[in-house]
Amino acid sequence: MPVAPPPNPPAGHTWRSLMDVAFEEACRAAAGHEAPVGAALFSRQGELLARAHNRPIAASDPTAHAEVLCLREAAVKLGNYRLSGTILAVTLEPCLMCTGALIHARVAGVVFGAPDPRAGALVTNLPGHALPFTNHELWVVRGIMESECAALLKRFFLERRKA
Repeated sequence: MPVAPPPNPPAGHTWRSLMDVAFEEACRAAAGHEAPVGAALFSRQGELLARAHNRPIAASDPTAHAEVLCLREAAVKLGNYRLSGTILAVTLEPCLMCTGALIHARVAGVVFGAPDPRAGALVTNLPGHALPFTNHELWVVRGIMESECAALLKRFFLERRKA
């Protein structure tokens, strides 16, 4: 049984305001010629702990996804690899690698924009948030700014194909 999301977003926020920060990061990724995915990690009290965007090309690092970079930044800031009680907003449904990282970091929940029919491993292709063999489950809120997030991705890849 998946973990139910909290009834309300963190103090001082809406689900949309969390996604607005992630979307800004996605736009930065696109400007840097990276797949436009952005993420932001918030405390349960609403404090922005970290924000990041995809950088695998610039960093020559296949693990430099927005989610992973965000977790790394927050862990350093908090001095702890466990990020219990935190909420990640991300513009695209996390892949298998990122879902695993979220579980290991003990993130409480994920708010995502667009589903990823190709590689989504949180709900679309795999119930990664509630796998029976893991020792932590995440709650999920999906579809926040879905059309905007999907349009940004579509535009980016159309332009890339033209070039």
